[in-house]
Amino acid sequence: MTLPMSDPTAWATAMNNLGMAPLGIAGQPILPDFDPALGMMTGIPPITPMMPGLGIVPPPIPPDMPVVKEIIHCKSCTLFPPNPNLPPPATRERPPGCKTVFVGGLPENGTEQIIVEVFEQCGEIIAIRKSKKNFCHIRFAEEYMVDKALYLSGYRIRLGSSTDKKDTGRLHVDFAQARDDLYEWECKQRMLAREERHRRRMEEERLRPPSPPPVVHYSDHECSIVAEKLKDDSKFSEAVQTLLTWIERGEVNRRSANNFYSMIQSANSHVRRLVNEKAAHEKDMEEAKEKFKQALSGILIQFEQIVAVYHSASKQKAWDHFTKAQRKNISVWCKQAEEIRNIHNDELMGIRREEEMEMSDDEIEETTETKETEESALVSQAEALKEENDSLRWQLDAYRNEVELLKQEQGKAHREDDPNKEQQLKLLQQALQGMQQHLLKVQEEYKRKEAELEKIKDDKLQVEKMLENLKEKESCASRLCASSQDSDYPLEKTLNSCPVKSEREALLVGIISTFLHVHPFGASIEYICSYLHRLDNKICTSDVECLMSRLQHTFKQEMTGVGASLEKRWKFCGFEGLKLT
Repeated sequence: MTLPMSDPTAWATAMNNLGMAPLGIAGQPILPDFDPALGMMTGIPPITPMMPGLGIVPPPIPPDMPVVKEIIHCKSCTLFPPNPNLPPPATRERPPGCKTVFVGGLPENGTEQIIVEVFEQCGEIIAIRKSKKNFCHIRFAEEYMVDKALYLSGYRIRLGSSTDKKDTGRLHVDFAQARDDLYEWECKQRMLAREERHRRRMEEERLRPPSPPPVVHYSDHECSIVAEKLKDDSKFSEAVQTLLTWIERGEVNRRSANNFYSMIQSANSHVRRLVNEKAAHEKDMEEAKEKFKQALSGILIQFEQIVAVYHSASKQKAWDHFTKAQRKNISVWCKQAEEIRNIHNDELMGIRREEEMEMSDDEIEETTETKETEESALVSQAEALKEENDSLRWQLDAYRNEVELLKQEQGKAHREDDPNKEQQLKLLQQALQGMQQHLLKVQEEYKRKEAELEKIKDDKLQVEKMLENLKEKESCASRLCASSQDSDYPLEKTLNSCPVKSEREALLVGIISTFLHVHPFGASIEYICSYLHRLDNKICTSDVECLMSRLQHTFKQEMTGVGASLEKRWKFCGFEGLKLT
């Protein structure tokens, strides 16, 4: 095993002939379940990974380890492995459910029997479609057989011992798209989807809650039973559900109306009982709240006393007499007690806030109404300021409670000469003053925002009034236009009552009429104005066109030409207009 290997393929073949498991370059056995006794028997060729009948699949090899392919001996041909230094052959993307492979590079003299002999080692072959151009398509029974067939891609095939060009070729095996494979794959997917739906349906049915018991049909006997149950408080819920079902089914008719009315009356008699029960539960809840509040206040007072003990023990008078470990424990205990006290204090303040909110339900309703009518960013800012105002007020109450508790402790312990307590009181008073100033500022800003909001509302009302006025003016204008369209003829009469306003215009009308009489097919406005400019350079084209358009019975405008040569021409129609006027 220490000899240098110049040709790994020949070395592996020699080891097969000797009955030893073939090894790769890195020393990994290619066949893990190799039996050495098989290779020593006469008449048995060396075992290869693709030997027919054994169904041996190449083991998964790490990507960083070179693959050593062996020579494959068949009955009619021999397959020689490709150069291991070459890159692996390229393959296309694998189609879903692929069971068909494309095999190219077959020898010209290769027959279908040889193809079957080579590829039946990979698995059961269902169909072979061979072409005259040295390629074929092979369809296997299972999908994993395609991977075995791809193992042969790159092998050189030689028929018998002939070296003729027509008896050799290089195999190229690749995935092939086949309608049969796709159809089978889709059928399998649909079957799996059906199984999944069935499984989910069974799971949903298993987890579905049981159906309620069926409600009996109406009869006089059942009606009497339900009427008795309606009078019983413990069976009222079941009986009222039966009554509801009967009414929805349409069991009420002229004959049974009295029975149903009596049952409805019995159901109505329970309203007072339910209201009384609700009031009793509310009373119990209020009593429990008050009891909890008192107990919490007592617990908070005791916590304050414990914290006062820790603070007094931290004074230099007593602190110097404790050891280092004792001081550390006292500091930890003091910190924990202060945190628990703060938590209880916040909880008590939350209860008081809830009570204040319950007392001011009307204010909350007013705020909800204002929230519904707000339409601008200023409204949201005002609400945010209000919330901040409330939170500051609650913080102010908390500071006041702390000041009161500190005063109580100071009175109980009779420690007026304690400078730390006085300093804490001063700090708390300063914080209280700062909070009050901040609260005043927030209230002023809230009032200013409210004033801006009122101003914006007034502006909005003014804009709406202006919009209504504009709509009225627009409707008046549309009515005027409609009336002018209905009375075109009298308007035309008023316009034509005095179309010529001066003697100069009368002269222009005469000159233009003479000019157009000479041009019976009409002339453009530019041609007419160029003629008039010879008489007077100050004549304007727009004035001339306006004058001619006013005299509708003397001049008329027509479109002449086709396409790009289309132009407007004026004609003299005074002879026809004389008859019309």
